[in-house]
Parts: sequence; structure tokens; C-alpha cells
Amino acid sequence: MRRRSLYFTAPRCAEICEEAVPEPTPSQVRVRTLLSAISPGTELLIYRGEAPTHLMADASIAALGGGLQFPLKYGYSCVGVVDALGAQVPAEWLGRRVFAFNPHEDVFTAHVSDLQIVPDDVATDDAVLLPNMESAVNFVMDARPWIGERVVVVGQGVVGLLTTALLSRMPLASLIGVEKLALRREWSMRMGAHAAVDPSDAAACVRIAECADVTFELSGAPAALDVALAATGYGGRVILGSWYGSKPVTVDLGGRFHRSRIRLEASQVSTLAPELSARWTKQRRLDVAWRMLREVRPSQLITTRLRFDDAQHGHRLLDEHAADVLQVVFEYEYI
Repeated sequence: MRRRSLYFTAPRCAEICEEAVPEPTPSQVRVRTLLSAISPGTELLIYRGEAPTHLMADASIAALGGGLQFPLKYGYSCVGVVDALGAQVPAEWLGRRVFAFNPHEDVFTAHVSDLQIVPDDVATDDAVLLPNMESAVNFVMDARPWIGERVVVVGQGVVGLLTTALLSRMPLASLIGVEKLALRREWSMRMGAHAAVDPSDAAACVRIAECADVTFELSGAPAALDVALAATGYGGRVILGSWYGSKPVTVDLGGRFHRSRIRLEASQVSTLAPELSARWTKQRRLDVAWRMLREVRPSQLITTRLRFDDAQHGHRLLDEHAADVLQVVFEYEYI
């Protein structure tokens, strides 16, 4: 049996290649993909050739073995249907709709322990954005916002918008999105922000300067870290969820920051915060993400649907036309 898999072969070059599908081992199943989603953050870094090649792809995801050197398969948002079982897998797995942290390909095998069963009341279009929602849940858990706090979210891409949506459900004094693209500012308001400002608007930036108790930097743009620090008040905290990859980062730490007692905290979804690990597991956090998928319905952020054959075009859209695109998904021909 053959499959089609998406490979990143060079900067800004994505190709669909045919290869053999391995037979499921006794503890594995075979899955035919229904839908997969591009990660607008990490995956675009890899597409552009901006990811540090000395790092592993993701040691916490079995399907992403190896490093970040070209050529490589990447992606971690697939929903499909189980169509073949290994000898030790219970029969009730056959025909189940499952989520997998798996690269873009039309058929794959996976251990059942690496799959999430998609609940019957969660649409496939929402389920495919589970990783984005889990990231948003992780950021909010790491920030631990208090009642009545003033919060700023810098970057209103898909993960930033989902973070805004979660924060909007909390009793905050204010919630402000910061985003340079007009479409994303509009969505920031729809997702519950009290205001959405353009970082190039000097008057707007003056209004939010040093106002935040907690600021999230989720833009992926190194220059935005200075915006986040400027928005944060004395003794406040900045949650850094962006991964800048190999892009150089220059931060102004020589002025106000030196006396500000601002705490800068890295937040990344592959692990749990150490202070939570005694009670929380990654599955418990995923359970919260599933619940938030039901509430927020992130499928509303899907702006572009393409056939898997058009995968190169999907990445080019996000890379070159970000002002018009939020989330791109690939549809497969399996029914």
C-alpha cells in the first residue's frame, strides 16, 4: 500500500511524495486522514528554513522523530478514521474518528496510546485544532491570571486568538489584543477582547503602556517582545509563548526593564509547568482542551480549505498573504 506524504525539502519548498505505508504492528492501527491543519507558528518557521537544525523535531511526539534538517516531514494536527487494526488492538477501534499529532499524509500508522479519540459531539473541523487549543490552555495555566487583572495579548494569530477567547471567560478588569493586521484585530474583538490595537499606533500604545499585570507574547516576531515588555507594569509578568527559531532577537533591557521587576517566563506546550506536575498530566490538560473546543468552536477561524494536493499553495498563502488568512486546512479524499 502506498501513501502521499508532505515533505519540506528546502526553504519555502514543500513537496508531496509517495512512499510505502508500514503495516500496523500488533499495538498499532492504520488511519486514513480526513483533515489536517497547518501550524501557523512552528510549521511556518520550518517551511521558511528558520528553525534551528540542531534541535530535535519534538521528542514528546512519536511521529516527529529526528531533527529539523531538510528534507523532513512535519505537522502535528490530523484527524482521520481507523481502517485497520493490529493483532492486539480491540475491535471497537475500527471505524473510530481519531486525532493524531502526525505530519501531513493521507495514511499513517500509530500506536493507540498516541491517539486521541474524537468525542462524538466535537466536529472534525474543531478537533483538527486541538494542538492550538492545548497551547492556549497551557499559556493561560502558566500565567495564572487573577480576578480583576489587566491582561494584554500580543499577537492575534490562531493561538493568540484562542488564548484571548479563554481569557475572555475570566473576570478580568481588561483584555487587550495587540496585532498589526486588521483582520486579526477584528477577530480579537469577536473572540472577547475589550479592545484591539495596532502596535504601530503610537497613541494606542501610550494608552496601554505599563498597564498590564500579565502580558502574553504570542506573535512569533522578535520585535514584539519589546512591545510586550512596554505594556507590562511594575512587577508584572510576561508569558513568552512565541518560538523565534533561528531569527535573531534584540531586546531592550537597558532602560525601564532593569528596574521594573518584570518576570519573563517561557511557556511551551510539550511539558507541564513543574509546579503543576504533581497533580496534572498532559492528558488532563488535553481533556481541558477538548472541553474548550466545544465552547469556543475554533473552526470559525478556518479561512482556507485546500485539497491536500495543493499543500505547497497553503504554506505560501500563510507565508506571503498573512493579512488575508488565519487558518489553512487540507482536505483529503477519503470518505
